[in-house]
Amino acid sequence: MPHNAPDLRRRSQLTELMDEPCSREELRACLRDIAKVNRLTLGHRPLLTWLDSLLPLEAGPIRILDVGCGYGDGLRRIAQWARARRIAVELIGLDINPDTVTIAVEATPAGTSIEWIHADVFAYAPRRPIHLVFSSLFMHHLGNAEVIRFLAWMEQNATLGWFVNDLSRGALPYHIFRVFAKLANFHRFVQHDGPVSIARSFSPEDWQTLCAAAGLREKDVSIRACKPARLCVARRKTP
Repeated sequence: MPHNAPDLRRRSQLTELMDEPCSREELRACLRDIAKVNRLTLGHRPLLTWLDSLLPLEAGPIRILDVGCGYGDGLRRIAQWARARRIAVELIGLDINPDTVTIAVEATPAGTSIEWIHADVFAYAPRRPIHLVFSSLFMHHLGNAEVIRFLAWMEQNATLGWFVNDLSRGALPYHIFRVFAKLANFHRFVQHDGPVSIARSFSPEDWQTLCAAAGLREKDVSIRACKPARLCVARRKTP
């Protein structure tokens, strides 16, 4: 487990079971437990707080894209947030894994309007402008060049702004999660991948380097720690 800022050239040496081929049933069980972790750790709170900071939003439906949508619990939580504030939204979940998209559809209650898309984000061309793009627990799965490319993609495609909700690397969360996941008897993927994900994640200094490589100015990007063990990167565009 790295204790200091990682050598960005070595991140790809850490692998996660979830990134390997597996059955849909195993993937479903894993995604359910990740959603449970998000719920228990208030993992969606940083994104919802950021959305609140954008209010009031422009008139008309706000199109929000979740890249690497996984189980879809982030979009379902945004749907609740929007209903409570009477904000019209069009929600889109995109994932490169077709089984993941199928699982997200199955987990979404009838009456919740979300468009689900199976696609590689770099091959995805939105039919209409996307106002907000976000990703949760997605960036640490990417190689460094892909992270830089995705930051540039969000900057190009999100008209109002974008938000990255990811993990914060550190020895304490690494060891705490190892014990917590085992005691909670989470899926074996979660027990293995959770600590690996923390080890693969970035420090604030890493994010500064990655954002600069994507052509983003330091003054335009917010890098903020959110408890517990989250590190969020946000960009709010001014009209």
